[in-house]
Amino acid sequence: MPETADLATLAAKFDTTFVLALFVDLTGKPCAKLVPVEAIDELARDGVGFAGYAAGALGQEPKDPDVMALPDASSFTPVPFLKEGLAIVHCDPHVEGEPWPYAPRIILRTMLERAAQREMSVQVGAEVEYFLVRKNQQGALTTADPGDDAARPCYDARGVTRMYEHLAAVSRGMNDLGWGNYANDHEDANGQFEQNFLHADALTTADRVITARYLISMIAEQRGMTATFMPKPFTDRTGSGLHLHLSLWNGTTPLFPSENSGDDGRGLGLANLAYEFIGGILDHAGALQSVLAPSVNSYKRTGAVSTASGASWAPRVPTYGGNDRTHYVRVPDHQRIELRGGDGSANPYLAIAAAIGAGLDGVERHTDPGTPGGNNGAARAVLPPTLLHAVDALEADPVVSGALDCAGSGVARYFGGLKREEFFQWHSQVTPWEIDRYLTAF
Repeated sequence: MPETADLATLAAKFDTTFVLALFVDLTGKPCAKLVPVEAIDELARDGVGFAGYAAGALGQEPKDPDVMALPDASSFTPVPFLKEGLAIVHCDPHVEGEPWPYAPRIILRTMLERAAQREMSVQVGAEVEYFLVRKNQQGALTTADPGDDAARPCYDARGVTRMYEHLAAVSRGMNDLGWGNYANDHEDANGQFEQNFLHADALTTADRVITARYLISMIAEQRGMTATFMPKPFTDRTGSGLHLHLSLWNGTTPLFPSENSGDDGRGLGLANLAYEFIGGILDHAGALQSVLAPSVNSYKRTGAVSTASGASWAPRVPTYGGNDRTHYVRVPDHQRIELRGGDGSANPYLAIAAAIGAGLDGVERHTDPGTPGGNNGAARAVLPPTLLHAVDALEADPVVSGALDCAGSGVARYFGGLKREEFFQWHSQVTPWEIDRYLTAF
C-alpha cells in the first residue's frame, strides 16, 4: 500500500468513494466522519471538524473550539472488503492550528520524536485478543459458537473451523492491506480468538490495532455476533490481552541483541541497553498499568489466580525472563521484548508511548533489572490490585505521567481523573454478588 502519495491520488487509485476520517479519544473510542471523495481536497487541506467534548475524553469542555482532524495520508487504508468504496485515514487532532496534546496519536508522535533525538526508532508488534459473543433471550452473555464448550479449547482445530468465515474474512482483509497476517487461532478461553500481523514502526502498529478492532467488530456484526475486546467478560475464563513486542533500532541496526552473546551474563542474548530498557519498564510497572490496563474490568483479569482452563496468563508481579509467559516482560528471543501487562481495553497509542517513556528512563538511569525470573525487590512485589491503585501509582510516577504529558501538561491529571471517576461509578453500583453475599447474611 502506498505511503507517500496524496489523499486524492490514493482515493482514485483504490476507487474510493467515501473516507472515514478517524481518530480515537483517550479511552480508545474511535471517532470519525464519513467524507465523500468529492470533498477529498478539502479534507486533505483543512481536515474535518469535531466538537471535542461531544467526541469523548479529549480534555475539552462544551465551550471549547473545534477539534480539527488532519489526515495522515501515509495511514490511508482502503477497506472495500468491508464496504465497497470505503477507506480509512487516521488523523492527528489539532485545535486552533496546533497539535492537540490530549490526542493519543499526538502523544505517541511526540514520544517517538523524543526517541529520535536519541537516534533511536521503535518497532512494535501487537497481539490482539478478543471474544466472539452473543446475548441470549435473557440478556446473558454467551459464546457465539454454541459448540465451543470444551474444557481446554485453546488451539482447537474444530473451534477455528466453525468460525472459519469470520476468521478468514479478517485474515484476507489484513493481507489485502499488506499487514502480513501470519496466524489465526483459538485462544485459551471458550469464544476467544487472536489474529496476528507483522510488526512495524510504532505509529503504524498503533494505527493498525485501532483499525483491526474496527474491522473485527464490523465483520463480526455482519454475522450476527459481537466482537468484544473487554479484558474479562467471563468470570471463569481467561481474559483478553494486548501484548506488545518492543525493540529499539538505530536506522536498520537493531539495538537489543548483544554483539557477542557470550558477553551476556544473564543468558538471554541481550545488550546492556535492552536490560536497561527492561529495568525501566519494571521500575514503572505500577504506573504503567493505569495505561496498559485502564478499566475496572482489567483488574478482574490480572487478579485472577486461575481459570477454567487452569491458568490466567496474566502477570501479577512485574518480573522478566526468557521464553516464559508467566512474566510481565517476556524475552522470546534476543531481538525484542514482550510486554504482557496490557489488555484489550488499552489505548495502543498511550500504551506504547508510556512503555517507551518507562523504558527510555531505564536507559538514561542505566537501570539493572536484576536476575531473570527473580522478584528483584519489594518495589516490584505486586502489580496494582485495582484501577484505583493504578491511578495512584500513575499520579506518583513522574516518568509515566510525563509520557502522557509529553505534548502538553495536564493530560495525565485529566486521564487519572477520568479513571478515578470510572472506578467510583462502578464502586457505587449494587451488584448481584453483593445481593447473594449479604441479603440474608446478617
